Amino acid sequence: MSAKLPLILGSGSVFRRAQLERLGIDFQTAAPDFDETPAAGENAADTALRLAEGKARSLAARFPAALVIGADQVAWCNDRQLGKPMNVANAQQMLRDLSGRKIEFYSAIVLLNTASGCIQRHVDNTSVVMRTLTDGQIERYLAREPDAVYCAGAAKSEGLGAALLERIDSSDPNALIGLPIFKLVEFLKNESVEII
Repeated sequence: MSAKLPLILGSGSVFRRAQLERLGIDFQTAAPDFDETPAAGENAADTALRLAEGKARSLAARFPAALVIGADQVAWCNDRQLGKPMNVANAQQMLRDLSGRKIEFYSAIVLLNTASGCIQRHVDNTSVVMRTLTDGQIERYLAREPDAVYCAGAAKSEGLGAALLERIDSSDPNALIGLPIFKLVEFLKNESVEII
């Protein structure tokens, strides 16, 4: 039955949409309506998972018989959560703070079957070590990669941001971009949706 359910990507992210398009499956996107404010005392992995699930559940009434993907990513460094800088000045400061440091990226994904209520959840952890960056390098990077202001930690690793990185440790390289594809393929298979 679930193989016939439409697949909904509950995200406005062009990066996640591009990732899902590479799988060659039919889907549509819908912008979730969910407050993304971190909860006090919540760790980064829990925040990412709560937000991913909240995004998926916020679309359940709109899509009562569908498979809804919810995703979120939270970066953690210097004992604090890092969001998306949203402007160049914030991105410059964020990259200065992250220069030469290790950052943990928590990329959460959920697949909600709104017909059955079944939900599958996963948080992928990716450790990244940033190169030591000069102010000039940061400025040039942001001038050439303006979309980086919409990425957690301001590092768009699938583009020029790869030059900022010294090392990546991950079980799924897709997770750093924002959508843990390996786990999503498993979740879809559990719902009788075969990718290959």
